[in-house]
Amino acid sequence: MVKLFSALRVSIFSIKKGLLQWRTLANSTYSEMPQFSQTTASVQSIFSNPYFSLLGICRNIDSLKKIHALLVLNGITSDQLCNTKLISLYGSFGYIRYARHLFDQMPNPEFYSWKAMLRWYYLNELYSEVLGFHNRMRVCVKENDNVVFSIVLKACSELRDIDEGRKVHCKTEKVGNPDSFVLTGLVDMYAKCGRIECSRSVFDGINDRDVVPWTTMIVGYVHNDCAKEGLALFNRMRESFVKGNEFTLGSLITACTKLGALHQGKWFHGYVSKSGFELSSVLGTALLDMYVKCGNMRDARYVFDELSTVDIVSWTAMIVGYSQTGYPDKALKLFTDRKWIGLQPNPITAASLLSSCAQLSNLNLGRAIHGFGVKLGLEDSVVRNALVDMYAKCRMLGDARYVFETVLDKNVIAWNSIISGYSQNWCAYEALQMFHRMRSESLLPDAITLVSVLSACAFIGALRVGSSLHAYSIKGGLITNNVIVGTALLNFYAKSGDAKSARIVFNEMKEKNSITWSTMIGGYGMQGDNGESFTLFDEMLKDDLQPNEEIFTAVLSACSHSGMVQEGWKYFNSMCQYYKFVPSMKHYTCMIYLLARDGKLEEALELSENLPLQPDVSLLGAFLHGCELYSRFDLGEVAIRKMLELNPDKACYYVLMSNLYASVGRWSQVSQVRELMKQRGFSKSPGCSLVEMDISNDISDARVACLA
Repeated sequence: MVKLFSALRVSIFSIKKGLLQWRTLANSTYSEMPQFSQTTASVQSIFSNPYFSLLGICRNIDSLKKIHALLVLNGITSDQLCNTKLISLYGSFGYIRYARHLFDQMPNPEFYSWKAMLRWYYLNELYSEVLGFHNRMRVCVKENDNVVFSIVLKACSELRDIDEGRKVHCKTEKVGNPDSFVLTGLVDMYAKCGRIECSRSVFDGINDRDVVPWTTMIVGYVHNDCAKEGLALFNRMRESFVKGNEFTLGSLITACTKLGALHQGKWFHGYVSKSGFELSSVLGTALLDMYVKCGNMRDARYVFDELSTVDIVSWTAMIVGYSQTGYPDKALKLFTDRKWIGLQPNPITAASLLSSCAQLSNLNLGRAIHGFGVKLGLEDSVVRNALVDMYAKCRMLGDARYVFETVLDKNVIAWNSIISGYSQNWCAYEALQMFHRMRSESLLPDAITLVSVLSACAFIGALRVGSSLHAYSIKGGLITNNVIVGTALLNFYAKSGDAKSARIVFNEMKEKNSITWSTMIGGYGMQGDNGESFTLFDEMLKDDLQPNEEIFTAVLSACSHSGMVQEGWKYFNSMCQYYKFVPSMKHYTCMIYLLARDGKLEEALELSENLPLQPDVSLLGAFLHGCELYSRFDLGEVAIRKMLELNPDKACYYVLMSNLYASVGRWSQVSQVRELMKQRGFSKSPGCSLVEMDISNDISDARVACLA
């Protein structure tokens, strides 16, 4: 208190000195104005009291309360000017309730008191209170100014209240002479309320436009999915010789992101560098997001490395980008880099990291991130769904199911994660069982659900269940213009041996991709209808669709199933010479199988020995199949021994050798090979065949079909 009164002495002296000069000027100039004389007297009365000057040196709420108490004791708080000052101080310290209590005690608040209260509601982001207080203000006082209009319009923008915004617009038209701040506020309000045409109408009425209204209009266009209009407006802005700021350029880069316009986005990047803008948080994040979503991770990393300050947003954007564009190893490396050890991941970061672990089947790091997330409290539904997916793709279905059951509010994403996990791990019955449970809980499946369930049906040949899902997809409109569901249905019918239904689905699809074509071509090949496979391939070429490696695999497979050697070589040479594809192991396997089945075993052996790749078990199996058909044990034994030299620790090659000996009745050697496998601890998973049967079980076709 001693310090306060020391400051008071200095304040009183300076106030008295200034007041004396002010009195002299006022008396000589405005003595004939009675209203001004009354105001002067009020001000003189307030400033003559030493306690009032202490309000100017209040630095916290405690000192303000003490000085307020002194003012009350001295009877000064009945003055409008004093109360308005107190309201402003309480508002500046964030005590809006105290400020409003003071305001409500004022018998007839003046316009400036109303304005002060309104301003502090706005500065404390109490937008609903701004509108309510303004409605009361309109009843009690007739005055308005552009500051009040700007505040209320900002509140309408934040609350997306178009009705109140229109009332303010009408009031500004009635009062007249709105300044550029009010007009820009109207542009922003209409844009945020989704009335972009009204926003543009107000914008066109602004005569003297600086960078703020231009930027507001561009931002409005971008946020209302009118990215092209935003870019066009920027061209007009440049023609008007108005230079954009970082917010203008950030919105324009966002427009390029929405349009997928990488080339134009790079132009803006160059414009930013040329104009001397620093890569701030706004610009840097916008550029980073643009490059990531356009799949250009090299330039995204360049921007990331150029940022002066890396925050959680930019760090997460890079991790998400790497994870979603096929670079999961780089995402994990960025996370484990000690350079960013101070950044704590958020749920989006954790989910993307878990997705990267799933792609790499990195169970150990996935478990570590799981534990780290639990420690940080990152256990929302997004993270849990990512955990289910990670454990499923790492073939830890027990852990995936455990995490799934801990999700209290299971949405369709959670169900999709566990159903696709079972389906991808060949647990088709469990996938169907989870789908049955999902439908029992009245949750509607989406396209992703149907794809996973159809894949499970294809695996076990559940034709009736898959057909019911087909009917459900038509009824729910999920197959219309959805190439993913259409392709899954096509694959299901093809693998179930129903080529006719597969072709109907294929013909009804409005959009087809390379997987669709290869599935249909391969489906005909599996049914032995090679004529349709080749006809379909020719139709694809006539539609100017370029075949890819998968389509050539389907065509070569069709040739191998029917023993069409000449056609096989024709398509193989066309793939290599005309389309410039480098043959994969699948392509060579098809050719070896084709030659071996036709008895051209020497030619098949020569091709296998001259491969640029190391032969795998599928290729060797194709060759040995021909050796068994034509009793060429000598050639088969040479191939087997060669593969055992290259891969002595793989059980599949010992099995092939055993089968070869068995095919020519050399049972003693069969026993020797099997004994050798036991000694080395090798075992092979037993083969199985699946057939659809009409039996009663917990996951019967009828129950699933009924729920579908």
